[in-house]
Formats: sequence, C-alpha cells, structure tokens
Amino acid sequence: MMKQSIAHIAIVVKDYDEAIAFYTEKLDFTLLRDENLGKGKRWVIVAPPGAKECSLLLAKAVTKEQKAHIGNQAGGRVFLFLYTDDLWRDYHRMIARNIDFVRPPIKMDYGTVAVFEDLYGNRWDLLEPNDTKSGEFRDD
Repeated sequence: MMKQSIAHIAIVVKDYDEAIAFYTEKLDFTLLRDENLGKGKRWVIVAPPGAKECSLLLAKAVTKEQKAHIGNQAGGRVFLFLYTDDLWRDYHRMIARNIDFVRPPIKMDYGTVAVFEDLYGNRWDLLEPNDTKSGEFRDD
C-alpha cells in the first residue's frame, strides 16, 4: 500500500524575519529550518509544537502577483487549521499577544473553534475537536 503525506504548505509572506517572529513568538511555533539559498531567497520552515508531519514553508513574495496574494491566499476564507488540546489556554495566550480574533470561541458539534488572523490577514481556525466527533486529533 502506498503511503503519502503533505510535508509543507507554502504561505506567501512580505518578509522572512517578521513572519518568523510572528510564528515563533506569537504562536509558539518552532523554527525548523532557515537556510540562505542566495539572491535573497531562504528556505524557512516553521511548525506548531509537537507537529509530526506537516509544516509551513514561509515563502517571500517577489512578483507583483505573489505580493497581491499576501494575506488573502484563500479569498477571505479560513485557510489553515490549528488543532489544539486546550482551546481556552491558547485563546487567552494569543489574546494577550495581540492576535486578532475575528470570531470568538464557539462550541460546535465537532468541537470548540475560534477564527483568528495571522500577521497578514490570512484566516485560521483554532480548533479543539471533540474526541467523539473527530478522531483526527490524537496525541499518540
């Protein structure tokens, strides 16, 4: 049987260093790699604490078209989903760090969810899934 996984999701950013600071200082992500590739290009990978497979590749926008999509990679929809084992802990920590929540936490059938924006305006779900409704979040 074939096994595949998504390794990285590229997110277009204005500046490598400000994006690294946001993800590591505001969201507590880990900086996994920051390699200079020359000519102003870097290979920058960040991931949430405890992430085992998927991470974010921070890609600096260079063309006019790329720059136009910074902060709007999904046309205003939620773009990324950050699962947590304690939504209220993370929500209060993020509020204290001036993260902009566009929707406060609400309890849904599948779990508790709040919507926040990253430093450029991309929307994220902060989600604590119910174990009974979503078998996706496991710490095994």
